[in-house]
Amino acid sequence: MEVYKIQNIAGHLAKGFLSNPLTPVLAIAILLLGFLSLEVMPREEDPQIEVSGGTIIVAIPGATPSEINNVLIKPLERRLREIKGIENIYGTAMNNMGMINVQYYIGEDRESSNLKLYDKVMQNLDQLPKGTMLPLVKPFDIDIDIPILTVAFYKLGDREIDNVKLYRMIRELQQSINALDNVAKTTLKGVKKPQFNVMIDLHKLVSYHISLSQVTKAIQSIATNTPQIDTITSKGKLIVFGVQNALDSVEDLEELIIAEHRGSLIYLGDIAKVEYSYDIQNYDTVSLTYQENMELEEHASEPVENNNTVLFTDAGDQITMTISKLKGTNAVIIAQSAIDEIAKSKEELLKSGMGFIVTRNYGERANEAVNELVHHLLITILIIALILVPFLGWRESLVVTIAVPMILAATLFIALMTDQTINRITLFAFLLSLGLIVDDAIIVIENIHRRLHLKESEEMEFDEIIIQATDEIGPATNIATIAIMLTMIPMGFVGGMMGQFMKPIPLNVPVALAISLFVAYVFAPYLARKFIKFESKTKQDKEVIPKEER
Repeated sequence: MEVYKIQNIAGHLAKGFLSNPLTPVLAIAILLLGFLSLEVMPREEDPQIEVSGGTIIVAIPGATPSEINNVLIKPLERRLREIKGIENIYGTAMNNMGMINVQYYIGEDRESSNLKLYDKVMQNLDQLPKGTMLPLVKPFDIDIDIPILTVAFYKLGDREIDNVKLYRMIRELQQSINALDNVAKTTLKGVKKPQFNVMIDLHKLVSYHISLSQVTKAIQSIATNTPQIDTITSKGKLIVFGVQNALDSVEDLEELIIAEHRGSLIYLGDIAKVEYSYDIQNYDTVSLTYQENMELEEHASEPVENNNTVLFTDAGDQITMTISKLKGTNAVIIAQSAIDEIAKSKEELLKSGMGFIVTRNYGERANEAVNELVHHLLITILIIALILVPFLGWRESLVVTIAVPMILAATLFIALMTDQTINRITLFAFLLSLGLIVDDAIIVIENIHRRLHLKESEEMEFDEIIIQATDEIGPATNIATIAIMLTMIPMGFVGGMMGQFMKPIPLNVPVALAISLFVAYVFAPYLARKFIKFESKTKQDKEVIPKEER
C-alpha cells in the first residue's frame, strides 16, 4: 500500500498530538486556565469607553451673563477650536462666572487631550479681561466619574440629628472607604457641611453707615474662600455664608472689626448674629422611596406603605455616598468590600439615628449579567450536543461538546492576558462565536466518521484514518475559518461611541475562531481516538489467523 503523505498543517498537528502523552495534560491545563480566568478577570456590566473632555471655569466678579458671554465665552471658544480632535464645545454664562464644556471625539487619547486643553487655556491668559480670576481646568475622567456604588444614609423616624455631627461621622466613613484597594473616588451628595453662619441685620447696617462690601472684605481677610451672599429675608436680614475653618470659635468671629463709626469700632457681633452650624443656604431636600418587594435592611425604620412603594418619612437629612473604581478593576469585589466597610459602622449609625440602604450596586448587576450569560453559554453547548447526537452519534457528539469549552477557555485566558474585562459585550462575543467555533470540530469529527465507513478504510489502522481525515479537510477548513475572521476584523475600525462599545467583538471572535482551528486539529482527533470504537479488518484477521500459520 502506498504510504500517505501529509500535505497540510492539520494533518501534522493531528499526527503530532494523536499519541502524545502530553495532549491530555495540555487539555486539562487549558480548561483550568479558562476557569481561573473567568474567576479572576475584572467584571463589569459594560465595557470601558474612552471618552475625553473637560470643563473650563472662569470667574469675573461682578460681571453679568451678557458680559461673561461677550468677553469670555466667545473668545475662549474661538481659541479652543484651534485644538485638533474637539467635537463639541458648550459655553454657559451666569452671574460672576462662565463655564465651557469641551468634548473630544470618542477614542481620542485622554492624557493627550487633557494636556492640549490645559496648554491652550494657559497660552491665552493674556487675552482675558482685567479682573478675571485664574481659570480652572477640570478634565472629565469617565473611569472614575461614574460611580459603581451609591449608598443612601437616612434619618430613622422623627429623631433629631445634629447635622454637624452627622457630617463628621459620614466623613470618617468616607475616608475609610476611600482607603480600600482600587477605590478611585468617593463623594458625598446632599451633605450639610459645617461652617460659620453670619446673619446680618440690614437695619443696623444702615444705621452705622456700613456697606455690605465692607463686611464682605473684612470676612474675606480671614476666610479661606469668598463668602456667599443669600437673598434678603422677610425680617430684613441678609445672610453671608462660607466662612469655613477661618477661626476657632464664634466669639473670635464676632470680634472681627468691620469699620469705625463716630470714633468707635464696629464689630461683626454688633451688626450680625454669628453661629457655628451647617450650610443653611443649602435648601435641597430628598425623599427616599423604593419598591415594596425589596428587602428592607435590619436597621430600617417602620415604612409607610403607599401605592406599592415604601416611603420613609422625614428623609430630608439623607446623604448619598458615591463610590467609583479604578479603570480595569473588578466592580464586584470593590462594591462588596465597600458595603462590608459600611456594615462595620452599622451600630454607630443606629445609635446616631441613621440607617442606610444601597440604592445602586453596579458590581451586583455586573455579576448577575456575567453569571446569566455564562449560564446561557452552558445551555447553548448542551443544545449543540443534543442536535449532533441523531446525525453523528453520541460518541462523536461528546467529542464536539468537550472541544467547545476548551475553545472558550483558551479565548478567556487570552482576553485576561490582554487586559480585557469580562462584561456583557465580551460574553455576547462568545455567544456570537459559539455557532462558528463548533464548525471546525464538527467538520473534523464528521470527516473521521465518514472515513470510518468507507470500504477502503477497512484495511487501514484507526490512527491512520484519523490523520488522513483531518489532513483531508485542512485546506477548506482553514480558508473558511479565515474568511469568517476577516469579516469580524473591520468592526474594530468602527469609530464613535458604538465602535468603543462593541470593541470586544472584533477582539475576541477572531481569536476564538483561530483557537477553534487549533482545538479541531489537535484535540478532536485525540478525543475521537479515545471515544470512537473501530476495528480494522487487518487487526481482525491477525486475531483470527493463528500465529504459526501467518
